[in-house]
Amino acid sequence: MKITFYGHASLGILVNDINILVDPFITANPNAAHVDINLLKADYILVTHAHQDHVLDVEAIAKRTGAVVISNFEIVSHFEKLGIEGHPMNHGGKWDFEFGTVKYVNAIHTSSFPDGSYGGQPGGFVIEGEHKNIYIAGDTALTYDMKLIPLQTKLDLAVLPVGDNFTMGIDDAILASDFVACDKILGYHFDTFGYIEIDHEASKRKFFEKNKDLMLLEIGEFIEL
Repeated sequence: MKITFYGHASLGILVNDINILVDPFITANPNAAHVDINLLKADYILVTHAHQDHVLDVEAIAKRTGAVVISNFEIVSHFEKLGIEGHPMNHGGKWDFEFGTVKYVNAIHTSSFPDGSYGGQPGGFVIEGEHKNIYIAGDTALTYDMKLIPLQTKLDLAVLPVGDNFTMGIDDAILASDFVACDKILGYHFDTFGYIEIDHEASKRKFFEKNKDLMLLEIGEFIEL
């Protein structure tokens, strides 16, 4: 499993030959100006919630690639009206896809489309692949619901927001890593706006002091599990 960071909360996940994008917000992110969305491959697009900084490039990429959008019922319905194929889910539900099993789990946040219309309830995803399992938290506060995840799934990686202000910050993300029983953390949702700029070295040090590994990738950088 190869995971590429495209800035903000945007990820590319390669599982065997299947390409998955998560929350593509690239064209309006000045930090990701060097990323050309027309070159991105996508068989599936996972969307955690409807805010513009998570859905901006979904339509363009899905229409070019034919990708299937996986999200809550309201978000999938929105994109289906635009002629895009989708797979609707809701909290607690899971489905076996060709790249693995996906479960849609709770997140504490808000969710509305840029025009103010209802975007359903926000969520995160637990992906159980053939060999590796990951948790993508989405935009969320720290929540006790995270403790339910390791009761069913042993995680190899947790992707957690760390930018604070709109989501968890570093201290709560450390607690979240305890809740999900995973010490290998990929941080995201940081530095894009002034409200969520973080001190990288201080953040990594806080995790290190708790015997945890916080990875803060450069845009375009990837890790392999």
